[in-house]
Amino acid sequence: MRKIIILALGLLMMPCTYAQTQKEMNKERQQVVKQTKKELDAKVSKATKKEAKRLKKEKWLVAPGALPLAQQLERAYLMQYERDNDGNLKYFIGAGMSTGGNYDAARMQAMELARQDIAGQIQTEVAALIENSIANAQLTDGEAESLTRTVSASKNLISQSIGRIIPITEAYRDKKNKNKEVLIRVAYSQEMAMKAAKRTIRKELEDKAENLHDQLDKVLGF
Repeated sequence: MRKIIILALGLLMMPCTYAQTQKEMNKERQQVVKQTKKELDAKVSKATKKEAKRLKKEKWLVAPGALPLAQQLERAYLMQYERDNDGNLKYFIGAGMSTGGNYDAARMQAMELARQDIAGQIQTEVAALIENSIANAQLTDGEAESLTRTVSASKNLISQSIGRIIPITEAYRDKKNKNKEVLIRVAYSQEMAMKAAKRTIRKELEDKAENLHDQLDKVLGF
């Protein structure tokens, strides 16, 4: 009888114990998030001050009505380090710098260079995933070679498939010959980027009559 009572008491206490454990886990998780954010803020603050000082020394300015350069840089670094729920970086960050006879022309070219920068990063990321798939025996050497060849030839197409990019830093300076030099930094969602890459590479495979769609899905995790 005594054993039965003890067992019954133990069963009654289990929900309380489970709830307490969950509460402790949630508290620990919040502490980790808080500490991580604190460390990130300190890292961003240090990087922002350092780059703002360098750009000011190099006579970079912001357009009238734009955010001060230090605030732009802070936002850029926060987005650069931001991660999704799986712990992966959330954005590709691209940069472009160009000189033109006027501000708009230089800005347009700088934006295009930043877009190309992101396309190059996507290309590199997909190539790395292909190599990883070979190591994990998800692809044969022949399949990997075909995909790599297609990816290598797709940078311009990937660039064209990229949707709306987010300008996060924009500055300019006057050259001695009266030209304008514009510096642009942009962000683009990693998730959207990989989807755009998949559409582009899939289309290229279809045009080449290579039936590697399932293998591409494996590589990109779709």
